[in-house]
Amino acid sequence: MAPRHIERHRTDRIGWLRAAVLGANDGIVSTASLVLGVAAAHASHGSIMVAGIAGLVAGAMSMAAGEYVSVRSQADSETAALDLDRAELKADDPGERRELTAIYVGRGVEPVLARQVAEQLMAHDALGAHARDELGISETMSARPIQAALTSAASFAAGAALPLLVVAMVAAPALVPAVSATSLAFLALLGGLAARVGGARAAVGAVRVTFWGALAMVLTAGVGALFGTVA
Repeated sequence: MAPRHIERHRTDRIGWLRAAVLGANDGIVSTASLVLGVAAAHASHGSIMVAGIAGLVAGAMSMAAGEYVSVRSQADSETAALDLDRAELKADDPGERRELTAIYVGRGVEPVLARQVAEQLMAHDALGAHARDELGISETMSARPIQAALTSAASFAAGAALPLLVVAMVAAPALVPAVSATSLAFLALLGGLAARVGGARAAVGAVRVTFWGALAMVLTAGVGALFGTVA
């Protein structure tokens, strides 16, 4: 008996990985940038810490709400499409079989075989076959609003806690270089890890995330220094 061939794909990680990476990346970038902007405006160490904590809480709630609304809208669209297809199956079953057959023919399957495949799949799970092959909806890729919201909020808070920890441990004179260096290191590690988990090149992911994070920090620190000087 031939050994069973097992393939490990990463598509089942796309949903939570996207939300986790986005949340952690935003947590580090926005909180580090906020801290650097306030520090560049010559605020006290206590004010910098308060601003960072406020940014963590506000950012985590914003990420959760935004992600929930976005993914909930996607889930509603999927539900509406499935309801419509369910009604069409009841109203015109032969037509839906022809439609599914045409989809397989369009993908290169011989017409006779395509019709057989459509018949067998619809006999097993008609709605599931149409959801997957007509609408592109599958269990792996389906929208999960609660999971996305909680993942985004938790990952944002975790990311934001990293620069805040540095602020708490470093004295004011060394705060700007310390937060900048450690935040960029965190971003590089996050980008590389996310790319590796997703099956991409770690170096490319690390450089991409670090570049945009550095740009955000420089611009925010510049704004803080400008307004701090004006004040």
